[in-house]
Amino acid sequence: MLQAAQDRVSLLNIYDTLQDHIGDLHWWPGDSAFEVIVGAILTQNTAWKNVEAAIGRLKAEDLLHPARLRSLADEHLADLIRPAGYFRVKTKRLKAFLQFLYQDYLDDLDALFAEDLWVLRKKLLLVHGIGEETADSILLYAGGKPVFVVDAYTRRIMQRHRLISGEARYEEIQKLFMAGLPGSAPLYNQYHALLVNTGKHFCKKQNPLCESCPLQTFL
Repeated sequence: MLQAAQDRVSLLNIYDTLQDHIGDLHWWPGDSAFEVIVGAILTQNTAWKNVEAAIGRLKAEDLLHPARLRSLADEHLADLIRPAGYFRVKTKRLKAFLQFLYQDYLDDLDALFAEDLWVLRKKLLLVHGIGEETADSILLYAGGKPVFVVDAYTRRIMQRHRLISGEARYEEIQKLFMAGLPGSAPLYNQYHALLVNTGKHFCKKQNPLCESCPLQTFL
């Protein structure tokens, strides 16, 4: 099924069309790799504006540093990230990542991202609360690793364009992109950002704006 989809339409054509209509998005916003990691964990099941509010509260107390955040009492951290929702769950997930970062890399992000992509991905997936999308977001956006992030927007757009089935697994969709595109982190970064933008503004979950969508000609 996936190979047939690749034969039917060029993923690069889709990218070029979106790029022409939308332009550079400079995603993921963040002043440091560590901030991007924190954001990748906080953005689970919430809107980005809520993550920005939570990160702003952490910045106000100068806490966007692994050691400072790790030493913070759980209740204090939970209160600070409350705007992101599920704040107690996300406190545990942040602390689990921080413990992993210290135990395996002594808080050294350069050492973390010096690891082989797939070795590090396996390690991240063993950390409490980090699933495939979060792990790949950390790898791509914080680490600059060439791995494609799949999210609900990606799945929705690809399914509506009959490039995947409704039962397609995360790894199948990821493989579709990584087999059909050059292995470039900047390309994966911008492509995923373009799909998110398209999913939010055109290919909406309800009442999609197909007639005005940049990808209308691919339907």
